[in-house]
Amino acid sequence: MEAIATGAAANVSSEAAKGILHEAIRHIRYVIIYQKHVEKFDEKHKTLIAKRTSVQQSVDVALRNGEEIKADVLEWRKRVDKAIIEEEKEVNALQVKAMSKCFSGLCPNIKSRYRLSRKAEEAVTTFDDLINESHFPQVGFREVPEAILPTDFETFKSREKVFNDIMDSLKVSTETMIGVYGMPGVGKTSLVKEVHRQLREVKLFDSVVMATVSQAPDIQRIQDEIAESLGLKLEEKTTVGRARRLCERLIQEKNPEKKQEKRILIILDDIWKKLDLEEVGIPFGSQHKGCKILLTSRNRNVVSNGMGATDTFQLSVLDDEEAWEFFKKMARDSFESNKEMQSTAIKVAKRCAGLPLAISTVARALQNKELFVWNDALLQLERPYSENPSEISAEVYKPIELSINHLQGEDLKQTFLLCSLLRRRNSVDDLLRYAIGLGLINGVNTLREGRDRLLTMLSTLKASCLLLGSNTDDQFFEVHDLTYIVAKSMASKDNQVFALKEEDVLTDWPNEESMKKCNKICLAYPSINSLPDQLNCPQLLLFLLYSKDVP
Repeated sequence: MEAIATGAAANVSSEAAKGILHEAIRHIRYVIIYQKHVEKFDEKHKTLIAKRTSVQQSVDVALRNGEEIKADVLEWRKRVDKAIIEEEKEVNALQVKAMSKCFSGLCPNIKSRYRLSRKAEEAVTTFDDLINESHFPQVGFREVPEAILPTDFETFKSREKVFNDIMDSLKVSTETMIGVYGMPGVGKTSLVKEVHRQLREVKLFDSVVMATVSQAPDIQRIQDEIAESLGLKLEEKTTVGRARRLCERLIQEKNPEKKQEKRILIILDDIWKKLDLEEVGIPFGSQHKGCKILLTSRNRNVVSNGMGATDTFQLSVLDDEEAWEFFKKMARDSFESNKEMQSTAIKVAKRCAGLPLAISTVARALQNKELFVWNDALLQLERPYSENPSEISAEVYKPIELSINHLQGEDLKQTFLLCSLLRRRNSVDDLLRYAIGLGLINGVNTLREGRDRLLTMLSTLKASCLLLGSNTDDQFFEVHDLTYIVAKSMASKDNQVFALKEEDVLTDWPNEESMKKCNKICLAYPSINSLPDQLNCPQLLLFLLYSKDVP
């Protein structure tokens, strides 16, 4: 037993000795190769500074693009700056001491070299960690723009049930596709904008986005509207690539607190025919159970049969009492003191057929006008409708035509026509260039004065309910489809304007005599089978050709 115990003790003693020896060698190495540690420190120091410079360059680019800088980037940059200053200061101070010698210059300063070597090694580890953290895929981000939503929504008692039913369906229904339908000008867009506004306030959904589809859907524009609301920048060139990116973003949206898919509502306004959601990049059904879609259309079959909405709600015209009260509000009771004028106003209001769009445009146009103006307006509204474009009824056409005719000043009318030709989401800056070129803005000396004049004219058109503001940006304006149809019809009566929409197919150009009278041509992405050898348009003032082939 003693032999065994003695052997074990010797073995333990031997292991302990080896450990002590290895530790001693490790510390001695710090002194011997201290210069290598310092060189490694200098190398990592330069690498970290280069990484810091590279990240800062990306930060500068993001700031120039109006982006915010991510919190982790700012925190990393702060730690790097602190580490570079502190570690460099300590290592430099120890280097000075390590250069000095002990015992009257006869021996190297072993203690200082050891401390320098240890500190340089620790600093290299710190620098390596910071370098490994420097790979930021993106340093900046854009705040998701808050939609500019109307707060002056007209509440009509007859529509309260429809509105509440839509809200209840969005809140509790298991259905993911909901449709709202009604005739043109009945107020579908205004209704879903109010739904949008209220849902954002109560935060029922994590994200609520809205896009306009229109008669000829521009898939890339729809994608951009949705992406913009989500703070996403689509850089892919093809529609398929953009759809894939948008779909991935929507599917990957998770609520970290609830550990589930975020609740997303996508509002698609003004659908004329079945829209391929996959082509747009909207996940639906099993792809994203937290995603709901709210549709508006003029046709119930489009939302139910075409898009598959099982919860559908009809928005009807206003009843007589509501229509009259709304008409009086829009006209600001400017006829209350004159019984004869009030009698005429009642008849005018009835000719608007309970359509809010027609009521608002006519009432605003006749504000504070004389009795003979009201009588003439009634006569125009009662006159048989002869144009008969297939997209619009007489009940809508005549009131809008009347409102356009009552615009004060030829320049204002021509500016409105120009807005109508430019159609959806066009910028004020583009409009300003065309308006100045056409001589619609006179008596100004600077570009700023011209812009102020144009904004004043646009404000008048919006107040007349003939022009819409953009949902997301005051620098853009929109023209209602119905307003465009009437404006185009009126402008084409005397062959002054030749305009085509995207869905139009041009098989033959107008005859030579018509083209000679034409002063404006606007071709919005049309399908053109052939181009004429030359355009004989001596009165032509404006030629706009939008091509999908040109970026």
